[in-house]
Amino acid sequence: MKQAQIHIDTQGEGQDLVMLHGWGVNSAVFTPLHSALHEYRVHYVDLPGFGLSQPLAGDINLWVDALVARLPEQAIWAGWSLGGLVATRAALNYPHKIKALATIASSPCFMAREAESWPGIPPAVLAQFATQLGQDLPKTIERFLAIQAMGTATAKEEIKRLKTLVLAKPLPSEQALAQGLGMLTEVDLRPELAKLELPWLRLWGRLDGLVPRRVAGLMPQHAGPLEEVVFAKASHAPFFSHQEEFVLAFTGWLKQIAL
Repeated sequence: MKQAQIHIDTQGEGQDLVMLHGWGVNSAVFTPLHSALHEYRVHYVDLPGFGLSQPLAGDINLWVDALVARLPEQAIWAGWSLGGLVATRAALNYPHKIKALATIASSPCFMAREAESWPGIPPAVLAQFATQLGQDLPKTIERFLAIQAMGTATAKEEIKRLKTLVLAKPLPSEQALAQGLGMLTEVDLRPELAKLELPWLRLWGRLDGLVPRRVAGLMPQHAGPLEEVVFAKASHAPFFSHQEEFVLAFTGWLKQIAL
């Protein structure tokens, strides 16, 4: 089988750390964290079909297989939003290859499930993005970026900075965007979380419009050590809007795990 070309920008020396971005963007969103993470060997990944990576047909499991084949074993995997879903799937599929898991503004089930009183993105919102994909790609991504910063005091400035970083790389392929939306709509990892035994850091934004704060309290139990941090004034991108607080929480946990 031909391996997909996945772009990974590796920087620094030390414990291996994998960083996975969210839907509609690429690994450039983590640029503000580069200097803070210099003590680690960080692998900034463009997910399949995003940034400089080629698209890869298939579901979340095939994406995970392709990533695990390209990344070092015993790395700490950290994922933001959709990237957190992918990182969690990787930890479930390859428990012996991953040292620890960090999820940032991410949910094991992004779609709101009214029958189960599970909070999340309303199905109509995801359907609307799916419809708009074929119409105006740049505008759809811009709208999604705007939702991510809503609620924070510096929302306009954040959106502008996010957009500048993201657009420094090619726009994602329509195929990858559709696949990502499919994952956000269909994937539900909640029934499997009890199997996870590795250390897990969960970082949340209290004002998040995509992953409501109630998700944190409804998360199923898992077997490993757990640490949770809620950023009181942050929305969906705490590493961007509240960088100092985020770095303090994230690197504090990383130091414990890397020992």
